[in-house]
Amino acid sequence: MNPFSATGPVRRSAAAVLARLEPSLLAVTAAALTAGGVAWAVGAGGLADLCWGLGTVAAFVPAVGWVVAALRRGHAGVDLLAVLALGGTLAVREYLAGALIALMLATGRTLEAAARRRASHDVRALVERAPRTARRVTDAGARSVPLAEVAVGDLLVVGPGEVVPVDGRLESATAVFDESVLTGEAVQVERAKGEAVRSGVINAGGAFDLRTTATEQDSAYAEIVRLARQAGAESAPVVRLADRYAAWFLPLSLAVAGVAWLLSGSAVRAVAVLVVATPCPLLLAAPVAIVSGLSRASRLGVVVRGGGALENLSRARTLLLDKTGTLTGGRPRVLDVAAAPGWKPAQVLRLAAALDQYSPHVLAHAIVDAARERGLGPPVASNVTEDPGRGASGTVDGHRASIGRIDTAGGAPSWAAGVDNRALLDGAAVAWLTVDGQVAGAVLLRDPIRSDAPRTLRHLRAAGVERIMMLTGDRAEPAHEVAAVLGLDGVRAELSPADKVAAVRAERDRAVTVMVGDGVNDAPALAAADVGVAMGARGSTASSEAADIVLTTDRVDRLADAVTIAGRARRIAVQSALGGMLMSLAAMAAAAAGLLPPAAGALLQEGIDVAVILNALRALRVDQAARPALAPAAEALIHRFAAEHDDLQDVLEAVRAAADRLSDSSGPQALAAVEETHRLLTERLLPHEYAEEHQLYPALAPTLGGPEATATMSRAHTEIERLSRRVATHLRLAHARGGLDADQLDDLRSCLYGLHTVLRLHFSQEEESYFSLAP
Repeated sequence: MNPFSATGPVRRSAAAVLARLEPSLLAVTAAALTAGGVAWAVGAGGLADLCWGLGTVAAFVPAVGWVVAALRRGHAGVDLLAVLALGGTLAVREYLAGALIALMLATGRTLEAAARRRASHDVRALVERAPRTARRVTDAGARSVPLAEVAVGDLLVVGPGEVVPVDGRLESATAVFDESVLTGEAVQVERAKGEAVRSGVINAGGAFDLRTTATEQDSAYAEIVRLARQAGAESAPVVRLADRYAAWFLPLSLAVAGVAWLLSGSAVRAVAVLVVATPCPLLLAAPVAIVSGLSRASRLGVVVRGGGALENLSRARTLLLDKTGTLTGGRPRVLDVAAAPGWKPAQVLRLAAALDQYSPHVLAHAIVDAARERGLGPPVASNVTEDPGRGASGTVDGHRASIGRIDTAGGAPSWAAGVDNRALLDGAAVAWLTVDGQVAGAVLLRDPIRSDAPRTLRHLRAAGVERIMMLTGDRAEPAHEVAAVLGLDGVRAELSPADKVAAVRAERDRAVTVMVGDGVNDAPALAAADVGVAMGARGSTASSEAADIVLTTDRVDRLADAVTIAGRARRIAVQSALGGMLMSLAAMAAAAAGLLPPAAGALLQEGIDVAVILNALRALRVDQAARPALAPAAEALIHRFAAEHDDLQDVLEAVRAAADRLSDSSGPQALAAVEETHRLLTERLLPHEYAEEHQLYPALAPTLGGPEATATMSRAHTEIERLSRRVATHLRLAHARGGLDADQLDDLRSCLYGLHTVLRLHFSQEEESYFSLAP
């Protein structure tokens, strides 16, 4: 009964022949029923029976083929009932009923095939749009070559509207892409020179140059196409569930027909029972619902290998997650910038980026990205050298500078000791900047928790996941900190790949278990789980190949969407199968009692089958329960304020730095730092908070269910403004008194540290609760 199964070339060929017969069979049976009706209307009863009988025979022959094909696969499905009903109507000369059953059978098969084609359209389109050639640029100009000939390092040109053929880095100044095929988000993305570009995205702007970083087979899109071709290739457990229904439904139907014949002495009653017990298209509604769920998931950037994975996902009760790249971003970001007295954090970050822009190290990339996000164009550095494991050094603006590791033990200044302490507490790495032999500042870096992770875990719990644990090879301290923030049920740290496999198997003994990871070391654990989910956007090929589900976009919240889709598809599949069964059983009882003649029963069964298949197609519809719909204006505001959060990081650093200065002294330098902080608060931070309160929050209120949803965040705005006014009051007193008094220091320092803490928390809450709603 599984429309995707194939057990060899001969059987696939036979199945293909039978599939091609379905539209013709519908036309023949419809024509036979219509011609018989016309003949009966004009009084030619014999000719009418002949037409109806021919229509019955026309359906009987392929139906026997379908039954034989099912028996070869080990399935005694309900197509057998269709064959018995068609044969029975011929035997008792109920030709009209036979013609109606034939039309029902042909209509159901055609409807189911059309539904399957519609449901798998997205996966098929993904495969069909894979590029075959690329335009390679050489000294002789641009020439189209087969994609298999493209090598790493080649320069390609991609024209407007074309699909990027292989992974690479942008060589042109800027380019605009439609990445919806990979991410599921219908939003254009602009990328700058040097940024990575994944294959499969569409050039939504002008032509650009691309330097390849992978061959066709190793590119992201080729891997997604391979996964898509496997999607739906295995029989879904719900389909097997339908076959299990058939295992008792078939003998029950035969028993009811036999009892009706025995008690009434009428073979017509037995035929009537068989007529209404022919729900082959009905039980095919289960795979339609499952494949519809696969299609719906693919639109959101979730590639599911088959119906079995989707059904298991809907029953999952335990979720195991790797940390790096799954719960966290997978790459470090600048957490804070500390500056020595006489230096500003922006200066420190700018000089550090000037040296690190030539380094391939992951920490160097994070520093350069942070400088560019804050509008600090790094200057050109000369004579740059890199000592692996230590850092880089060179000449910047006429000064000899270095960035990397230094020995801060011994006579380190108090501010440097404070940086070391904070790095230890926050689980952060430190890159120290020295200029002309003096320590000028430090950059703290950490792999942050994904902003969409808290919302994702809440939705997963709401969807029925009861136990969420972290399995990681990282150290215990940062792992427990992440777990505490996210409210996980348990943590196992410092695990080897073998340890992860053992943990997965232990959890599988308790419940259906999902494992999510992105690295090569996660591949064995993904394969061991009931459902393995790979973060395929930046994860390893090994993890993607071992997984049952691949998230093609770098958003873990799509896993919650996939669970919701899986649960909905399974509910609809079971609902379709059971609902149709119950209606068929009621019709069988009426037929056995003589209340439903064969012809009327055939019409009734036709309506049941069509209704249930159409119900199964509901799995294609979008369910907005897990993902609130955003208005375009609200989405644009989210992107605007998210960018402002990045831009305001230096303000947060200035607040903390001013508080630190007050801990060292209360002299003019400390007062100047507080004054500069107050200027930044007044000119940049408070206008941002005011705009959020009066523009962003009202725009989000309809999505979040009303203004009460943002009331807590509004209270944070009030506290930020209160603390800022308190700082301003201290400055007025200091100016009136000619400097900061001792009695002011404790309260002013508390204000600044408190303001820094509130701002950090407030920014994090907005990013998790609001900004994660947008792509």
